[in-house]
Amino acid sequence: MVDISFKKLIILFFLSSSLRTTTSLDTLSLNQSIHHGQSLVSAKGTFEVGFFSPGNSRGRYLGMWYKNLTPLTVVWVANRETPLHNNLGVLKLNENGVLEILNGKNYAIWSSNASNRPANNSISAQLLDYGNLVLKNSANNILWQSFDYPSDTFLPGMKLGWNLVTGQNKFYSSWKSSNDPAKGDYSVNIDIRGYPQIVVMKGSVIRLRIGSWNGQTFTGYPIQPLKQKQRYEFVMTDKEVYHWYELIDSSGVQIYALSPLGNLHALAWTSETSDRIVIETGMEDSCDSYAMCGANSVCNMDENVPKCECLKEMKLPDTSSSWYNKTMSLLECQKACMKNCSCTAYTNADIRNGGSGCLLWIDDLFDMRTFSQWGQDLYIKVPSSELDDVNVNGNKNQRQQLIRITVSVIISGFLTCACIIISIKIVAPRVYHLASFQWRKKYFRLKKEEPDLPIFSFPIIVKATGNFSSRNKLGEGGFGPVYKGTLIGGKEVAIKRNSKMSDQGLEEFKNEVLLIAKLQHRNLVKLLGCCIHREEKLLIYEYMPNRSLDYFIFDETRSKLLDWSKRSHIIAGVARGLLYLHQDSRLRIIHRDLKLSNILLDALMNPKISDFGLARTFCGDQVEAKTRKLVGTYGYMPPEYAVHGRYSMKSDVFSFGVIVLEIISGKKIKVFYDPEHSLNLLGHAWRLWIENMAMDLVDMHLFETINYSELLRYMHVGLLCVQEKPGDRPDMSSVTLMLNGEKLLSQPKAPGFYTGRGLPKTISPTSNEMSITTFEAR
Repeated sequence: MVDISFKKLIILFFLSSSLRTTTSLDTLSLNQSIHHGQSLVSAKGTFEVGFFSPGNSRGRYLGMWYKNLTPLTVVWVANRETPLHNNLGVLKLNENGVLEILNGKNYAIWSSNASNRPANNSISAQLLDYGNLVLKNSANNILWQSFDYPSDTFLPGMKLGWNLVTGQNKFYSSWKSSNDPAKGDYSVNIDIRGYPQIVVMKGSVIRLRIGSWNGQTFTGYPIQPLKQKQRYEFVMTDKEVYHWYELIDSSGVQIYALSPLGNLHALAWTSETSDRIVIETGMEDSCDSYAMCGANSVCNMDENVPKCECLKEMKLPDTSSSWYNKTMSLLECQKACMKNCSCTAYTNADIRNGGSGCLLWIDDLFDMRTFSQWGQDLYIKVPSSELDDVNVNGNKNQRQQLIRITVSVIISGFLTCACIIISIKIVAPRVYHLASFQWRKKYFRLKKEEPDLPIFSFPIIVKATGNFSSRNKLGEGGFGPVYKGTLIGGKEVAIKRNSKMSDQGLEEFKNEVLLIAKLQHRNLVKLLGCCIHREEKLLIYEYMPNRSLDYFIFDETRSKLLDWSKRSHIIAGVARGLLYLHQDSRLRIIHRDLKLSNILLDALMNPKISDFGLARTFCGDQVEAKTRKLVGTYGYMPPEYAVHGRYSMKSDVFSFGVIVLEIISGKKIKVFYDPEHSLNLLGHAWRLWIENMAMDLVDMHLFETINYSELLRYMHVGLLCVQEKPGDRPDMSSVTLMLNGEKLLSQPKAPGFYTGRGLPKTISPTSNEMSITTFEAR
């Protein structure tokens, strides 16, 4: 059975034979075009590109489909959000080497924005036989490709994932309905929090978790039936993270498509017939729903009813709160987990060739279900007493498995005890003495360098957090988990607990303590003290009851609570805090990780900059430094840092500009892209700016409270802050004056990491003259 929501993929298109005159071309040269009733056909006749109307829609779209398969299946749509309303549409490769769709009035409603330099006759557009529409030059260098902007279908050879340098996220999203190919509610993404995994999202919420790649399959949704027909690869480097697949048997066709109701289907056409079959359907039952049974439980279907049970063999948990190492062995992984009090489970990151790599889960385990086959071993840390409660249920295989586990536990326990005895008698005294000495040394050095900083005892912290109860957990960052604590007397605090698996070591911890202890400003979070206990490193902060700014801005419901006056107040407060760091504090401090999640909000919604673990200080006349190790968050990094490792105060200015545009738009820098113009958030804001359409950037929740002149000024400042060259960005002193309307604003240029093409890199002083007048009106 194929669900009704999948009707879009079996659409019987209203395409009159009299209008289906097909060209024999697979390529367009400069100034060539195709009209209604014409099409491009790939060299082997596999794919076709032309205009169509889906279902009973009257809108016209440029789409791509398999030419000779039944039913006709559209795999890509160019103008998803901007349909034509008649048969006068034209696809043209213009004189600038840009693909564009023109309406009857010769106005471009969609373009590839692929070239920002004068074109020459060598640029052409070609439909390739694997379903990729590309712009290329005579050297066959691809300037633009449809594969970078998927619709609702994942084709062989496509990349699903992230370019970590540019911040581009390649994901595919559902149609709104079978009649409307505009971007719907659902999308398939790679979640790069923790160990990367594939998830199906509804808006910003995970609906189904396909899981991480273990070298053979996806841990959350094994796809063994397809393994004989497809080859999968998951690539993870410091520059990109993506998944792709190719067909082993080229005689058939196999693709993945996301229906308007969020169901993920694997579709196939066999070589014997052109009729389509559904091989695999995501979301088969209630146990596929994300985190159906909550924390530390496994979901199992019992007579078509979901049943939550204790942990057995199952789908591996959500990896968004995990830690991983590609080179550790399973034994090293086990030791790392045993040493970490927050570690709850571990396994191999890659199960090929006997297994390699380490994947650790920190704290609670979510989204597990039982698999009948094709699972992966997961090692869960439990008290030894709980092993007595294993339910054998009279099953012989389970009894044998229990015996094997018991024998393994006994042998492992014996070897472990032997190692412990040897360590206690020979190694441990020296190691413990050395470790104890080193920690005492660090403690007294810290106390000497900052004598006024309160040092909390570890038992007080344990009691304040309820022994680090998951109920008191506020969130997790690169440093580790953050807990709410209540001290004796009722004072509420926030406690950052160093994760032993985090990238932040003693130097970062010490850096944050010493830096923030010296800072006093109403827009910086206040450090109340720290705690060093053996290998535990904790920071105690004032408690921010309204959490972080991203908690409000990127949530559909909570964002309504931030009207324009609150948002402008927050922007101004962050600017003042940053100005203090750069200019007015005793040290000149570069934050290096400024983003919405590091801006906390107190009870009155006053912003406070937090998380100084990556901050650096400049001395004397120093204005720039360079590093080989990039830290921070992609999307907020300026070009000179992401590419060359150079950072300065202007790096923070760039991050501030991104924050301003996010607050105005309510859109997330790492997620948003404009498919019509192929732009990220910065490019989208720039396009709207130069076209005098600033209001189109604004979060719709602000329309009733917006101060238009103030909005334009703040948007102008945001664009100035994200200029590509550091020298073109203002310093924070100028920014605060600009926000207050006390300083003239220069004209911005195209922002850094601007991915659009075909729009001007600069604008003339007269092209936005009205806006300039408006800026200075108050």
